[in-house]
Amino acid sequence: MSKTIDVYFDVGSPASYLAWTQLPALADRHNATINWKPMLLGGVFKATGNQSPMTIPAKGRYTAVDFDRFAKAYDVRFEFNPHFPINTLQLMRGATCYLHSPRFQDYLSIIFAALWVNKKNLNDPEVVSEVLSDAEFDPSEVLTLWNNPEVKERLKQTTEEAVSRGVFGAPTCFVENEMFFGQDRLDWVEKALQ
Repeated sequence: MSKTIDVYFDVGSPASYLAWTQLPALADRHNATINWKPMLLGGVFKATGNQSPMTIPAKGRYTAVDFDRFAKAYDVRFEFNPHFPINTLQLMRGATCYLHSPRFQDYLSIIFAALWVNKKNLNDPEVVSEVLSDAEFDPSEVLTLWNNPEVKERLKQTTEEAVSRGVFGAPTCFVENEMFFGQDRLDWVEKALQ
């Protein structure tokens, strides 16, 4: 029986970035497939009444320190983005339109690196265009894809699906019907695959 990890994520979530750096190797260790599920975290927050931990000063300070700890433990680069929060609507439409393309991981790599390594302001369309161009994506082609009604609808449907499954934040992983929230629960994902 093949094992699958459903991963609901948003590139504007630093925890999603940290999980993304670890999940492929974790899946490989267990011959599992990752079913990436781009969702709009803002839509999930609105539907569930949740909010970013960064909106609560004490929790935000602690969470930022915790992200640094996980980055060190995972041996990955991480810089908290001073432009946070980022409006990820267009960026997640991009993840949605490239989901079944050979360039999906390329797209995630450049967007995650721009946000959580290079501290780029991806609220600025000119900066987004520059990031895409540097990675040999055609910004005008990406803009056309972002505005495709089918892409918009798919992102909306995945976000609604996430909420219907009990998702309240990102990243959220499912192994079968067992839910694991956060980059700090990957050890439990691994145990569920064993």
